[in-house]
Amino acid sequence: MRDLSFQGDSSRFPEPGDEAGVVLDSRGVVVGWGVGASRLLGYPAREVLGHPVAELMDGRTDIEALLRRDASNPTIRLGTMVLRHRNGQPVVAEVWVCSLTTPSGERQWLLQAAGTDVVAAQQFGHALLKGLFTDSPFLIDVFDRQLRFLAQNRRQGVVARSRRAGHTMREVYPAGLLDFDALEARQQHVLESGKALIGTEVVGHVVPGSPPGEYGREYVWSESILPLTDRSGKVIALAHAVSDVTAQAHARERLTLVNDASTRIGSTLDLWQTVRELTDVAVPHFADVAYVDLLDSVFEGREPRSLQEPEAVVLRRAAQRSVLEDGSGDGLTAEAVGDIDALATVAGSPSPEALMHGEPVLLNGEELRARLAAAGPDRAGPGHDTAVHSWLLVPMIARGAALGTAVFARFRNPRRFEADDVLLAQEFVARAAVCVDNASRYGRERTTALTLQRSLLPQRLPSTTAVEAVSRYLPASGHAGLGGDWFDMIPLSGARVALVVGDVVGHDLQSAVSMGRFRIAVRTLADLDMAPDALLTHLDDQVNRFVDEQGDDEALRVSEAMTATCLYAIYDPVSRHCVMARAGHPPPAVLSADGSVGFVDLPVGPPLGLGGVVFESGEIKLADGDTLVLYTDGLVESREQSLGAGLDQLRETLSRMPPTAGPEKVCDTLISELLPAQPQDDMALLVARLHGLPTECCVTWDIERVAEAVGHARKLAIRQMEHWGLGEEADITQLIVSELVTNAIRYGEEPITLRLIRSHNLICEVCDGSSTSPHARHARDNDEGGRGLYLVTQMAHSWGTRYGARGKTIWAEQVLTR
Repeated sequence: MRDLSFQGDSSRFPEPGDEAGVVLDSRGVVVGWGVGASRLLGYPAREVLGHPVAELMDGRTDIEALLRRDASNPTIRLGTMVLRHRNGQPVVAEVWVCSLTTPSGERQWLLQAAGTDVVAAQQFGHALLKGLFTDSPFLIDVFDRQLRFLAQNRRQGVVARSRRAGHTMREVYPAGLLDFDALEARQQHVLESGKALIGTEVVGHVVPGSPPGEYGREYVWSESILPLTDRSGKVIALAHAVSDVTAQAHARERLTLVNDASTRIGSTLDLWQTVRELTDVAVPHFADVAYVDLLDSVFEGREPRSLQEPEAVVLRRAAQRSVLEDGSGDGLTAEAVGDIDALATVAGSPSPEALMHGEPVLLNGEELRARLAAAGPDRAGPGHDTAVHSWLLVPMIARGAALGTAVFARFRNPRRFEADDVLLAQEFVARAAVCVDNASRYGRERTTALTLQRSLLPQRLPSTTAVEAVSRYLPASGHAGLGGDWFDMIPLSGARVALVVGDVVGHDLQSAVSMGRFRIAVRTLADLDMAPDALLTHLDDQVNRFVDEQGDDEALRVSEAMTATCLYAIYDPVSRHCVMARAGHPPPAVLSADGSVGFVDLPVGPPLGLGGVVFESGEIKLADGDTLVLYTDGLVESREQSLGAGLDQLRETLSRMPPTAGPEKVCDTLISELLPAQPQDDMALLVARLHGLPTECCVTWDIERVAEAVGHARKLAIRQMEHWGLGEEADITQLIVSELVTNAIRYGEEPITLRLIRSHNLICEVCDGSSTSPHARHARDNDEGGRGLYLVTQMAHSWGTRYGARGKTIWAEQVLTR
């Protein structure tokens, strides 16, 4: 067995089979005539034997002279000649001649001729074989049926060609080159099936004996195994054509990593999740260990900064991952998540330079160990860290500002980072940087939004003896905590309490701002002691004013954000009546103290913002311990559930709750059972347990419209204060009663009544049939009156006037010291 090769002048002789052979004696007479000659010129042997060969050639050719001229050369090519066919036609052929010597010592000549078409075909065959085998860029091996080498094309290798012939791949090459079991299985499959295996990718490693620094490097071959058959179709040998596709395979791996990074990095707006996704993409397919450090400003939600000059930066570990089972980083990631990276703080650290210039830093093992030694003696000790042979730091930059760094290292993967690897790392670090920046900006915006939302909603509900209330607000999933739902609880005069829930369309900043305007408007109107239906009517007018203020360009957008629903209720603990009105809002639910559940039947008004609407109110009487549930539609309605189905579910949930359940328990139960894990709409919930004032805490007297009635009113007030055990407060009370009754007698109309209400404070109310409201003022020195109401404002905690269907009520609230 030998290596096939082609050397020398391949044009000296044609291949046997198609050439014409003629033997000449020393005189040029034909003494031998081959079958090929008969086919070429058409003469049988009997017609040419004994005749001069010149008779078969063009008369211009002196064959004898040619033979004499080259007699010294035993083998010559005479070139292209014109021969004469038996039918008279000329035959162009290539002619060779070889000198012969008979046993008797006589000189003879072997003349061989072939048609030019045969010569061309032979030359093409030579060129084809040489091109596909000898000069081929592929590595070609030929194996027999025992999988032993038969031949190889010329190529350099770590095993001499003389050692391969007659041996199998397993016997010739060292272990670790490739998976020989899998190779022989593929060869056997082709031998048995007779079908070629094309383009099988085989992964191997550079074997000992290769150039320095190459040992252990991974390569990828594309292998095709072709069956070689005889004329009967039996497989007698195998041909292997192998090409090195390592560069293409690595390029495909990099493309896969880029695609993987584009789909996996930035799946959420969570900063910590984003950097974890970066390390998950990198390990183990790109690096054996990866970690991400971010600047403190990124964690704190501040705007990122541009580093103008090298300086020590504080980088804090945000994520890390290693191929080691214990999750360690081979001496590189000694810090835990949240720790400051010590390597980034030492003098000469590559991190500040990389962040300033925006360029990656690639270090080999020796350079890395020098940096680690500078970071501290514990970093340079023996261990896995000394095995790191390639270390890459890529700055994480977005919008021209530095965010942090991403570090990748290889210690198990024998390949060093190449230029294409650096470009790949920059590609998915750049994507991660954009996602980190988006997450940081989202965090800042969310913090701002939550601050705005909290400032627009009540931070805590007021404490009253009449209402024990608990509230909840939950934004829609996927939004920055912004929404248009709101709630409120507003103390009113006469120990009454207003309860409000509302819903502005939208889940953006404009909706939140509009919600704030609605809440302020409701509070302002509530201070005027308006009835619920009147308040909603004024609120509807106010919405239209808001829209008109925006002008034509913004009118449509703002009008959408100013569309709202609202429910306004006033509970009077003295009468235990609750008056309500609603504008396009779902009805409130009542969990009675006896365990029954129902919805308040209220007239339905349209949503706010339509204009020209008159709202109607309804009134119910509630018992001590009844619980009123006010909510927005986000609690009971969604894309998957209609409002009617949601109300039925709300009723069923409340009916399963004990009447003694407190507002806190009611809120938690409703949210856990009615809201999905990812709410589609924001939701406001206000649950109020109502308590009426005891009868003995409120007393009312009719007052005659005569001057003497003022003194009588003072006596009644003092007597009642002593009865309540508030004698120490009686002096201020009698002053307030005296001034309010005096004003009613002088400027009011009958009927006049005086009412004292003892709640957490003392409330004094004087009602008369007039709608004229008094005004407090500073009296001049020569004025005979005008000081009474001013004194009331100084003595009372608060005071005001409210109007009813018949007349007005002037009230003053006095803080009780005990």
